[in-house]
Amino acid sequence: MSLWQKHAIFEKNSIILTVGIVVVVAIGGLVEAVPLFYLKSTIETVEGMRPRSPLELAGFNIYVREGCYNCHSQQIRTLRDEVERYGHYSLAAESMYDHPFQWGSKRTGPDLARVGGKYSDAWHRDHLRNPVSVVPGSVMPPYAFLERTELDFRHIADDMRVLRATGVPYTEEQITRAQADLTIQATQDDPDVDGFLERYPNAVARSFSGRPGRITEADALIAYLQHLGNQVDFKLYDNKANIR
Repeated sequence: MSLWQKHAIFEKNSIILTVGIVVVVAIGGLVEAVPLFYLKSTIETVEGMRPRSPLELAGFNIYVREGCYNCHSQQIRTLRDEVERYGHYSLAAESMYDHPFQWGSKRTGPDLARVGGKYSDAWHRDHLRNPVSVVPGSVMPPYAFLERTELDFRHIADDMRVLRATGVPYTEEQITRAQADLTIQATQDDPDVDGFLERYPNAVARSFSGRPGRITEADALIAYLQHLGNQVDFKLYDNKANIR
């Protein structure tokens, strides 16, 4: 039987063809996926990356709950137009603590991977209340209810424990102090601000919603947004690129 005659078996029998496709795709998928579970170098460690603070984590949860990833990606490609518009291309390590990751699949709005520090807290508050007030023509719905909703952070320590089980390196001290650290970052009303900053380097502690004494969902979401893209010193990578 010639090679062509053997191939005809697949062409004339749809069931055999389907089984063959499934087998080949399964083998290809395993060859690509299995090594990722054993190679420690799959994600290169990057200086400056740390697990999110409790307030930032609460904001991440709200971001996911509201489906913000449906319109805003957090992945800057290496294409020139993307880098010039949004900033340095995204590194894999920047998403290493995201569960789930926020790469997104489309952009109705701009990419948010480098939004941290780009706008003031007041700008974010206005944007959440009435998006078109700061971005004319925006199709984003208003999220004014966030600053009227008290943040429920009773279970934030449990969230951190779950993330630690997936590999996020939260310490027992960070988990134990989760609620206290969240309050410190949102209000600064605690003498242990320095201790908080030691646990979460480069974190910003202030009233993000502009309402001292209250901790709202807007505080958490704005803290998360202001945190995006601020952990890695990309000048180091630019210098390396110039050296090469």
